[in-house]
Amino acid sequence: MKRKLNCIILDDEPFAVKLIADYVTKFPQFNTLYAGSDAFKVIEILNKEVVDLIFLDIQMPQLTGIELMQLFNQKHNFIIISAYPQYALDTYQFHVIDFLLKPVTFNRFYQSIEKYNRWQQTFQHTDTDDFLFVKADRKHYKIAPDSILYIEGLKDYIRIHTSDEKIMVLENMKDMLEKLPTNQFVRIHRSYIIPLNKIKVIEGNQIQLTDGTYLPIGETYRKMVSEWVGRS
Repeated sequence: MKRKLNCIILDDEPFAVKLIADYVTKFPQFNTLYAGSDAFKVIEILNKEVVDLIFLDIQMPQLTGIELMQLFNQKHNFIIISAYPQYALDTYQFHVIDFLLKPVTFNRFYQSIEKYNRWQQTFQHTDTDDFLFVKADRKHYKIAPDSILYIEGLKDYIRIHTSDEKIMVLENMKDMLEKLPTNQFVRIHRSYIIPLNKIKVIEGNQIQLTDGTYLPIGETYRKMVSEWVGRS
C-alpha cells in the first residue's frame, strides 16, 4: 500500500489557506502536515519530515516564498499560489510544478495536481521492484537496477549510466536514492550514487568501478566509506 503524500500550505492570507486546504481534501492521496501562515514553523517541519509538495505564496511578511525556496536549494517540490504574475520567472529556478494566480478556482487547482501527478510518474516502481521505469525524452525506459553502473547528478537533472546507454532524467539525487532498492546503492559524493556490487577497488579518495571508471569520494562521505572498509 502506497503511503500518502505529505503536503504543506503556506500563505499569509487565512482565506487562501482555508480555500487551498479545502481543495486538498478532495484528493485522498494527500496528507496535510501544516496549513497556515508561519514560515518558521514550515522550516521546522521541512527539516524533520518527508514533504512531497508545498503550496506556497510569494509575498509574505516573515519570509518570502523565494527566500524559503532558496533556503532549501531545490530539495522540495512547489506549487506557487500568488496574486503577482511577475514572480513567475523568478520561481522556475526551483522545483516549481506550477504557478497559480489568485483567486484559484478548483478547476485550475485540479489541473495543477494532474500536472504534479504526471511529473511524479517520471519514476515508477514495479510491484516486484525488479526494475524501474524512467521517463526521458518523451519515452519510458525500463531499467534493471543491476544494469546501472552509476548515477551522476547534474544540477536539476541526473544522468543514469547503464551498461548500454546514458539516460538524462529530470530528478534530484536525494529522491533518486530513495527510489532505488534499499541497501544496494550508496551515495559517495554530492554528484554520484553507485551500486555496491559495482565497486572494484577503494583507493584513497577514489572508488574504481568494475567497468574501470574512477569516481571521487566526497569529503562528507569519506567517514562512511572508511566504515565499510573497517567492516570488511
